[in-house]
Amino acid sequence: MKNFLDEFALQNNKTSKEVYKSDYDAFENKELLDELRNKIIQNLIDHNVLHHGTMDEFIHEQINQTLEGYDLSNIERSYIYNLIDNEINGYGPITDLLEDKNITEIMVNGKDEIYIEVDGHVIKDDTVSFINEDHIVRTIQRMIQPLGRTIDTANPMVDARLKDGSRLNAVLPPLSLKGPVLTIRKFKDELATIGDFLRTGTLTPYMARFLEACIQAKLNIIICGGTGSGKTTLLNVLSSFIHEDERIITIEDAAELRLKQKHVISLETRLVNYEGTGEVTIRDLVINSLRMRPDRIIVGEVRGKEAFDMLQAMNTGHTGSLTTMHANSPADALNRLETMILMAGMEIPIPAIREYIENAIHLVVNVERLSDGKRKVTSICEVVGFEKDMIQLKEIFSFRQTGLTKNGEVMGEFILHDYVPKVYEHIKAHGIDTLKDIFG
Repeated sequence: MKNFLDEFALQNNKTSKEVYKSDYDAFENKELLDELRNKIIQNLIDHNVLHHGTMDEFIHEQINQTLEGYDLSNIERSYIYNLIDNEINGYGPITDLLEDKNITEIMVNGKDEIYIEVDGHVIKDDTVSFINEDHIVRTIQRMIQPLGRTIDTANPMVDARLKDGSRLNAVLPPLSLKGPVLTIRKFKDELATIGDFLRTGTLTPYMARFLEACIQAKLNIIICGGTGSGKTTLLNVLSSFIHEDERIITIEDAAELRLKQKHVISLETRLVNYEGTGEVTIRDLVINSLRMRPDRIIVGEVRGKEAFDMLQAMNTGHTGSLTTMHANSPADALNRLETMILMAGMEIPIPAIREYIENAIHLVVNVERLSDGKRKVTSICEVVGFEKDMIQLKEIFSFRQTGLTKNGEVMGEFILHDYVPKVYEHIKAHGIDTLKDIFG
């Protein structure tokens, strides 16, 4: 198949992958081209040869027969060939989206309703479409089949990690009322660094130095924020401050963390198998990790019964633990923790649960994706004790939005609050004396 595609691409002095991206918007007959693409794919499906890349001659014949009689330019023919090549050797219409490093998320809501995230902005991609809902399902099945996973009416939901590390989630009817829905959070080749955060204004040098000192002093930290706010990215960056000689256990549903230290053990959950057994949960892995002599435990995301076991580890000598959770604010994060422990079925009075949380957590860091798509650390709070039986938080750093520019960019300022945190003494006790100019 590649030979036929390259034959047309070379006539335009372009590579096969460049041939339609730059010219698609100039096509006057986009509907015709997509109609021809759909017809060819359907013919290949009817002959049951769509995913048999060895039958090049037959596929070439099918394409030529379909295009016969149409006055198409070489660029338009290459466009068709590229789409068919993607069906045979790639992942259909989203192949080029997966290869585009500027795209961080792909969301398929319907056959011609595909959204992408670029630089924090979600936009609709009108250059891409599927034939029908069956086409979406076939693409999903092709992506997850090498992973030993399946999706059908009996198993209408799948969450998987692709070979490149990208995270795939798919939902079929009847769970999805709109039809098949596919979401892919792409794996980034280059890890963000604290330097990147400083250059993009995600936080200030004071905040960076404070967080580095907190990690090195082995404080327990929760990173909270909404979906797509950058919690895992921030967790990766903060993890880079951990000393090389520490033994780190990471626990995730789908492995996204990439720590640079050498002594790292990565654990990943396992879903239930066809017999309804074999499930291994985050909670199972947290409990097991305590027997693995960890210096640090990092849980990619806490969202259920494992919250109690995580806090128990923090309270029994495994300090310096890190985790993320979905929450809209630091206060909401602690409330959610309380709810998760109650969900675990622990017969513990609520005041005791709150005391447990207060003893375990030192800091809560909130990260947000703002309306202009940029991500910022909007709050760093310290857990300071109780007032009227409620856990109290004290803000150390925060970001205050003051308005928007004409271009829609968020204006605001970072604030260093007039407060010396309790953990400052803990940090100094660990021989870290780098924050005098901040809190002195």
